[in-house]
Amino acid sequence: MIFRQLFDSVSGTYSYVLASRAGGEALIIDPVLEKVDRYCQLLRELDLKLVKAVDTHLHADHVTGLGELRDRTHCITIMGEQSKADVVAMRLADGDKLTIEGLCLDAIYTPGHTDDSYSYVMGDRVFTGDTLLIRGTGRTDFQNGDARAQYESIFNRLLKLPEETLVYPAHDYKGDTVSTIGEEKRHNPRLQVRSADDYVALMNNLKLPNPKMMDVAVPANMHVGLHQDTLEKQGLSLSPREAIARLGRPDILLVDLREASERTKHGTLEGALHAPYPSIEETLKPGGMLREVAAATGRRIVFFCAYGERSAMAVTAAKDAGLANAAHIAGGIDAWKKAGGPVLHG
Repeated sequence: MIFRQLFDSVSGTYSYVLASRAGGEALIIDPVLEKVDRYCQLLRELDLKLVKAVDTHLHADHVTGLGELRDRTHCITIMGEQSKADVVAMRLADGDKLTIEGLCLDAIYTPGHTDDSYSYVMGDRVFTGDTLLIRGTGRTDFQNGDARAQYESIFNRLLKLPEETLVYPAHDYKGDTVSTIGEEKRHNPRLQVRSADDYVALMNNLKLPNPKMMDVAVPANMHVGLHQDTLEKQGLSLSPREAIARLGRPDILLVDLREASERTKHGTLEGALHAPYPSIEETLKPGGMLREVAAATGRRIVFFCAYGERSAMAVTAAKDAGLANAAHIAGGIDAWKKAGGPVLHG
């Protein structure tokens, strides 16, 4: 397995690049905007294809690299379903799986530092974001933080993992790189409390200054969404209402770019072909499934996904592949449902 822990000294942030093999699909956790050049260089050097970029929560101390990585690599951006970020391509809930080729991480909802904080467990390690730090815990005094919720997240979720589980946090200010659940149980001063009430009292009396970047980072991180209005101006976008009106028409080929787990959970549209987004370039090449179907039937490809991010990128990929007429459903199945469109389950 390829595993890299990368550090941003300005914000004290750790980012993690994961892949199951050289030349394969990669995932990055908690990227920092100013380090995107470095990540892209590393991806090239290791011959990796970045397919997913994940933030454990909405950060207040640095601007996220999610949007820039998406624009450069066309990766899928991911956060928890509670996130206030305007648009990410995929949202995960507690118990969902975050997968790339050869790797699978379990999403655990661990609120407290913020109300959208997640941790990710992969085999012998856990990426704890700012929920559990090395010999510390994330502050709970802004962004809908809640010390009692954090106590529950730490004591009833994270500390229930095997003691030898490696702890990889999103931040460290002292130079520590990794710990274990057992070590933190025994030596983390914030965890030596007798009750949730004690923990709340401790966290409510920290009196910390606000992060230096907070007034810049939080608003920036809430607006990472891809601007889908460009496609609309080019006539390559259908509003949900337009798409609903055309459902079932023989001249349209609906293509669902979401993963199988998303389709199972949120349903799909009648007659839609399934072509998961990471393989879009393959399917649009000469001889590729979508290109062949479009050519054989003369139908116009209309992509859709969860929120319109992946489908907007797929329209661009189709244009690059010579299919100039492909379109997408603006706002994805989320907007389709809000407009009253019918959805198939099961």
